[in-house]
Amino acid sequence: MTRFIDFPSMSRLVRSIGAARLLGELADTLHDDFLRWPEFDKTARVASHSELGVIELMPVADARRYGFKYVNGHPSNAARGLSTVMAFGALADRDTGYPLLLCELTLATALRTAATSLMAARALARPDSRRMALIGNGAQSEFQALAFHLHLGIEEIAVFDLDPAATDKLARNLAAWPKLRLRRATSAADAARGCDILSTITADKTRARIVTPAMIEPGMHVNAVGGDCPGKTELHPEVLRGSRVFVEYEPQTRVEGDIQQLPADFAVTELWRVLRGELPGREDPAQVTVFDSVGFALEDFSTLHYLLEQALRHGIGEDIDLAPPGETPKDLFRHARPALEQGAGRRAA
Repeated sequence: MTRFIDFPSMSRLVRSIGAARLLGELADTLHDDFLRWPEFDKTARVASHSELGVIELMPVADARRYGFKYVNGHPSNAARGLSTVMAFGALADRDTGYPLLLCELTLATALRTAATSLMAARALARPDSRRMALIGNGAQSEFQALAFHLHLGIEEIAVFDLDPAATDKLARNLAAWPKLRLRRATSAADAARGCDILSTITADKTRARIVTPAMIEPGMHVNAVGGDCPGKTELHPEVLRGSRVFVEYEPQTRVEGDIQQLPADFAVTELWRVLRGELPGREDPAQVTVFDSVGFALEDFSTLHYLLEQALRHGIGEDIDLAPPGETPKDLFRHARPALEQGAGRRAA
C-alpha cells in the first residue's frame, strides 16, 4: 500500500504537530541529510518554461529511497484566484521501485523553504541577529517569519510588499505571536535599514534588483529566496560581488539563482561543505553573507521522509492501491479482462 496525503490531510498533520515545532524538526532533518550530501544521486531539476511561468520536476535518491517533486511557478495565477505555486511529490523504495508515499507538497514546500532558510542562517548569520527585514509578504512570508522568530531569536521584523493587502494578511496571521514585533516599512530600503538579516521572497518572473548595494550593511546576512528560475532575480550584481555567497547545488543555482547574472567563474560555496565543517561559513562579524537559495530536490526528499514518518505516527492520510497487487505480477492483463469479456458478451447477444 502507498500512503496518500492530500491537502486537507497535510493541513491536519501540520496542525497536529504544530507549525512552530514542525519548522524546527524539519530544519534538523534537513541538516542531517545535508551532512550526507555525497551519498545522494543528484541532478539539477528539469524545467519547462513558458511566458507565464515554469513547471519543474525535481528528482534525487540515496541508496534506499528515490524521491521527486512536481512543482509550478506562475506569478500571474493570483489574478485568476489560483495559487502561484502548487506541488506534489512521491517517495519510493529504491530496491523495488514500490511507491511508499504520494503527497501534496504546496503547504509542505512553504515549510521546507523556511526550514532551509533557517538551517542556512544558523550557519551563516551572526549569532546575535535580532532584527530581520522581510521583503515580499506573500504565501511563504509567515513561515519564514516564524522560523526565524522561534528558532533563531529574531525579535523584530520590518515587513514590506508592493501590495498592502499582503502585509495586512501577514500581520493578521502573526498576531498570535505577540512577542514578535512587526514594523511596516515604507519601502524595501526602509525595511532593510538596521536589520541583521534581509530576506527577499518576491514572486515576479523578472530580472529585478530589489536589493541594491546601498541597502547592505556590515555583518548582514541576505536570505535570497525568491530568485528561482532563469530570468528571475532579486539582488543587484554588486551585492553579490561584495558578499560571500553560498548556494545549495551549484550547477542548478548557476542557471536559476541570483548568480545567473555573474560570470561562471564567480566563486560560491555549497552550503553542505560548511555544515560538514569542510569550509568556513561567516569568517568575521562584519562580513556580508548571501544564501542564494533556489530550492533543491534533497530538501523535498528530506521533507517527504519526515512527513511519512509523522503521518504514520499521527494516523493521518490513507493507504491506497497505487500499484497493482503482487500475487500474479506477470498477468497484468487480468485486471482489464473482465470488462473486455463483458463487452464481448453484449456484442454476441
